[in-house]
Amino acid sequence: MRLRAVIGVLLAIIAIYGLFKAIPLISGPQIRLTTTTAPDTGLTVLSGTAIHTETLTLDGGTLLIDPDGAFSESLTLPRGGAILTLTATDRFGRSRTLERTVITQ
Repeated sequence: MRLRAVIGVLLAIIAIYGLFKAIPLISGPQIRLTTTTAPDTGLTVLSGTAIHTETLTLDGGTLLIDPDGAFSESLTLPRGGAILTLTATDRFGRSRTLERTVITQ
């Protein structure tokens, strides 16, 4: 009887650990974005972190991601507003899209 209890506890621990490790895979890719604009030059630096992401695109063009998921891209945008679309795709083909409106003067 005691052996069954020990085996049951061990199986419960393994199941909880497996769930804990699977949650990031289940949640899919994530994008954390920071945008910095230099008002005089019109230069916009788009940077952030892509988590659980295999590919990252900005308006259809591929962005490079370092092993930690960090990315950075310098953009020269025209005066007025621009809509930037980032799409992160994970290794299972799931994607998440983030749109940001950037206004330059």
